[in-house]
Amino acid sequence: MNTSDTEVVEFHEMEFVELIKTPKVDGVVLHRPLCPRIEGTLCVTGHHLILSSRQKNAEELWLLHSGVDSIEKKFVGSMGYLTVKCKDFRVIRLDIPGMEECLNIASSIEVLSSLDTITLTYPFFFRPMFDVIEDGWQAFPPETEFGRLSGEDWRISYVNKDYKVCPSYPSAVVVPKSIDDNTLTKSGAFRQGGRFPVLSYFHAANDTSILRSSQPLTGPNGRRCKADEQLLNATLRPGKRGYIIDTRSPNVAANAKARGGGVEPEVHYPQWRRIHKPIERWNALQDSLVRLVEACQDPNSSMDKWLSKLEASNWLTHVKDILTTACLAAQCIDREGASVLVHGSEGIDTTLQVTSLTQIILNPDCRTVRGFEALVEREWLQAGHPFADRCAKSAHSTSKQKFEAPVFLLFIDCVFQVYQQFPCSFEFNEQFLVLLFEHSYASQFGTFLCNNEWDRKKVKLQTKTVSLWSYVNSPEMLRTYLNPLYEPNNGVVWPSVAPQSLQLWSGLFLRWETNNSAEDAAWQEVIHIRHHNKELKSKATKLRRQLEELQREARDANILEE
Repeated sequence: MNTSDTEVVEFHEMEFVELIKTPKVDGVVLHRPLCPRIEGTLCVTGHHLILSSRQKNAEELWLLHSGVDSIEKKFVGSMGYLTVKCKDFRVIRLDIPGMEECLNIASSIEVLSSLDTITLTYPFFFRPMFDVIEDGWQAFPPETEFGRLSGEDWRISYVNKDYKVCPSYPSAVVVPKSIDDNTLTKSGAFRQGGRFPVLSYFHAANDTSILRSSQPLTGPNGRRCKADEQLLNATLRPGKRGYIIDTRSPNVAANAKARGGGVEPEVHYPQWRRIHKPIERWNALQDSLVRLVEACQDPNSSMDKWLSKLEASNWLTHVKDILTTACLAAQCIDREGASVLVHGSEGIDTTLQVTSLTQIILNPDCRTVRGFEALVEREWLQAGHPFADRCAKSAHSTSKQKFEAPVFLLFIDCVFQVYQQFPCSFEFNEQFLVLLFEHSYASQFGTFLCNNEWDRKKVKLQTKTVSLWSYVNSPEMLRTYLNPLYEPNNGVVWPSVAPQSLQLWSGLFLRWETNNSAEDAAWQEVIHIRHHNKELKSKATKLRRQLEELQREARDANILEE
C-alpha cells in the first residue's frame, strides 16, 4: 500500500469513528437459532459487527454491516435487545446491557449498513488472506469468451466503447459479421435503453443462436426501424425462421406500446414469430420473497398452514414460469433449429433469467464451475443486470421498495431445480450456488458491486477490489464447491416443470431453521465412497495392465519355444 492509499484509509477510518459512538460493550449475549447462547464482547468497527467470547468452543460472530437488512430494538428496564435481520435470511438477537449502549450500537449499524459512497464499502478495504493465484477480473475477457462461443459469422463490435449507444451494455458485444456499427447505432436508438439485439449464445450443433435485447420503441404510431430489421434478419440462416420470446403478457406489451414501447410487428419482421411467455417483472418478486421467508421463519405454523403460506408466496410459481420459458427457448434452438430473440421491457431482468437458464440446459460447459462463472460474468455482470439496485435490500427490509428484487436469486433457485433433477451433470455443488447468492447481497469482494460495466469503470473496481472468482478458483476453496457425483454429460438436460418435480430450496431458505448435520455427514460419506471407488478403479486398471503385460510375456515365451 502506498502513502496516498494509507492517507485515504486513515481519512475513512476517521469518518467511521465519528459514526461509532459505542465501539465496544462487554457482557453481550448472542442468540442464534439451533446454536447455544454465547456471552462475550461486542465490537463495532467501520465494516463489521464482531462478538468475541472466551467460552470454550464458542463460534465468534463476524457480520458485515452491508449484510444487515434491518434492526428491531426493544428495551426492558436497563436491558436492550437488538434483533438483527440479515440479507442472507439469518436472524440473530443481541442482549446488550445498558439502554444508551444499545441505542448507540443500533444507530451505528443502521448508518454503516447503508453507506451512500461506494468507495467506503468493505470491498475497497479488503485485503485477501489467501494467495491470489489467478486474477478473477481477468479470468473471462469478453474477447476470449465470445470468441470461444460464437461462430465464424459473428464479430466483436466496440461500437459501445464509450457507453454512449447503450449505458448498460459492455464495451464489447457480439453481433453478425455482416452488420456495421452504424446499423447497430440506429438499432440502439430504436430499442429501450439502447439495448439492441446482441448474441447471448451460439449453438454450434446446428448453427442457431440466442439473442437478447430490450423492447422496440414502436409506440402507438407503429414506428419502424429498417436497421433493426436488418440486424435481426442477419442472424438467421437462409430460408430459416426465428422466434421472438416476449416475457410479457400480450396485455402488458400492448400497454407498453401505448407508452412508447411495443413489440416487433410481423409485417416488418416476417421471418420472426412472436411468442408471449409472461414472467413476473422485478417489482412483483420482492413481495413474493418476503412472504416466502416469513413462512420459512414462522415456528408456530402447522403443516397445513405452512404449505398454504408457501403456496401463497407464489415463489415456486415464478420458478416454474422461468423454467418453462427457458425450456421453450431450448426446444426452439435444439429441436427446431430456429434462432431465438428474448426480451421483455428493459431487457435487464427476466430476459437474462431466460437466456442464462437456457444455456444451462443446452451447454454442458455452463454446468462446470468455470463455465458457470463465465455465464454469470457474460449474462449478468457484463450484460448490465443492476445488482446495486436489485440487491440493496433483501427479505427483511422495512423500507419502501425502490428497485430491490430477487431477480438473480430466482435464477439461482432455477439452477438448483435443474441441479437436483440432474445431480450428476453439474461439476459444482449446492454450496456454490448458496455462495453466489450470499455475495450478490453482501461481500468483501467487488464482483457484484455497481449496476453495469460503465459504473464499475468509474470507481476503478478492477484495481481497487478483489474478484470473487480469485477466491473461488483458489485450489483450497475450489475443492469445497465440487460435486462428488459429477460425471460429465455432453448432452442437453431437459428439466421437468411438473409441480412434484419442483421443491422448496431448503438448503437456502431453511438452512438457519433446521439442523443439517445429518445431511452434511451423509455428503461426507458420499465423498469418502467416491474417493474410495476411484482408488479401487485405479488399482483395478493397474492390475489389468500388469495382467496384460504378463500375458504378452507368456505369448512371447511360447513363440520362442516353438
